[in-house]
Amino acid sequence: MYPVTISSPRLGLREFTPDDVDAMLAIYGDPRVVEHMSFEPRTREQVETTIAGVAAAAQAKPRTDYSLAAVLPGGELVAFARIAVDVGHPAQSSAQIGFALRADRWRRGLGIEVVRLLLQLGFEELGVYRIWGARSPANEASARVMAKAGMVEEGVMRGHIKVAAGWRDSVVHSILAPEWEQGA
Repeated sequence: MYPVTISSPRLGLREFTPDDVDAMLAIYGDPRVVEHMSFEPRTREQVETTIAGVAAAAQAKPRTDYSLAAVLPGGELVAFARIAVDVGHPAQSSAQIGFALRADRWRRGLGIEVVRLLLQLGFEELGVYRIWGARSPANEASARVMAKAGMVEEGVMRGHIKVAAGWRDSVVHSILAPEWEQGA
C-alpha cells in the first residue's frame, strides 16, 4: 500500500519526503526524545540516511515497513510513527509499532493519537491480528500512551536492546484485533 494517508481530527500520517529532514532532526536529534530509545541523538546526515531508507522501504513489494510522518493539519511534522508487519507464518498475523514525538509537543494527547492511527492502519488496512510495542522500563509516558490506546502490558523481554550503557530490558504491550474492534 503506497502512499499511506490516514488521519484523525488533529493529526495525520503520511509518507516521508526528503524535505522532512530538518523536522525529523528536531525529533531524532533531541536527547530528551531518544533517551529511552536504542540509539543516541542522530546527526543531520544520519537523519538523511534514515529518511532515504524509509523511502526505499515504502517502495518494497510486498511492503512490510510503514514508517510515516505524523503531521498537524497545517502540515507541521511532530512525530515519527512506524508499524512493521512481522514476517513469518501465518503471513501478516502481527505487527510492531514504534513512535517518537517531538519534545515540545509532549503532554498534549498527540502521542495517543499517533498510536491510535497506527492501530487503525494495522487492523483496518493491513489486516493484522496482533499489534505490539516495546518500551524501556523507565519510559512511563509510553506505558501510559499504550494503555490509553487499549494495549495490555504483557511482560518483560530481558536483555532485549543494546544501548550505550549495556543491555536493556524492554516491556511489551499488545492489543488484538477483537479488542480493537470492541473499543473502536
